[in-house]
Amino acid sequence: MAGRKRFNYKTKEGLQGYIFILPWIIGFIVFTAGPLLFSFAASFTNYNVTSQMDFIGVRNYEKLFADDQLFWTSLYNTLYYVAFSVPITTVGAILLSALLNRDMPGMRLFRTIYYLPAVLSGVGVYLLWMQLLEPGTGLVNTVLAWFGIAGPNWLFDPAWTKPALIFMKLWSVGGGMLLYLASMQGISRSLYEAAEIDGASAWQQFIRITVPMITPVIFFDVVTSLIGGFQIFQEAYVMSNGEGGPVNSMLFYNLYMWKKAFEAFDMGYAMAMSWILFIIVFILTIINLKLAPRWVHYEGGGK
Repeated sequence: MAGRKRFNYKTKEGLQGYIFILPWIIGFIVFTAGPLLFSFAASFTNYNVTSQMDFIGVRNYEKLFADDQLFWTSLYNTLYYVAFSVPITTVGAILLSALLNRDMPGMRLFRTIYYLPAVLSGVGVYLLWMQLLEPGTGLVNTVLAWFGIAGPNWLFDPAWTKPALIFMKLWSVGGGMLLYLASMQGISRSLYEAAEIDGASAWQQFIRITVPMITPVIFFDVVTSLIGGFQIFQEAYVMSNGEGGPVNSMLFYNLYMWKKAFEAFDMGYAMAMSWILFIIVFILTIINLKLAPRWVHYEGGGK
């Protein structure tokens, strides 16, 4: 009898738990799992949003890899952006947080100033940068001219459009800076005091103590920045008027996928592109997870 009561209590408790998470389960099925399965199925069709949805097998994927040169161009542009923007912004955020991790008068004001760009409206920031990068009257080329450097035609020269966007990305390192700053302030001062007694310089303390202690945050930032980098869309759409020019130099993967879906209404083809992107990001994330134990260190000594 007592065993039956315990069983009924556990069943009731489990049922109550499922009732509490039921809204999340419904939301996941309706807004995540359902669309995900639909997009996978539609990637094997010629779905055109309105009426057409005939099964065509792997023809969309064959066309992507064999016939669509713009697919490879957009993939190259995106890989180029990710390969340079992720390391540069990560290093920039770490160095900035190290500079701001000091007990000095007015430091809170400086932290706020450097963090503000991370919360500004995206489109407004891109329009501002279009003015700053204007070849003739922009502030960036004006400052370069003070040092006798002829600034490039940033957003009008195919060779400089992607470096311009990477340079612009440094504007928002304040978000990552906040994570690293919080992590650095959690490092025990006794470690630095012991290093000072042993004669370690400030640079040696940074390399031997600070960086190893914040590697979990670095790992998190790299993974999320990698995923976010592959999703670049707004910058290219606003700064190229939705065309990806000049000469497709700003035709990033998501922009090309958007054009296929909502300009050409070739939704089945766009969904095939989305699954290719998912596979690429998934593989890179798994590689990061596999490599993490080699360089990510935790306070308890684990990896």
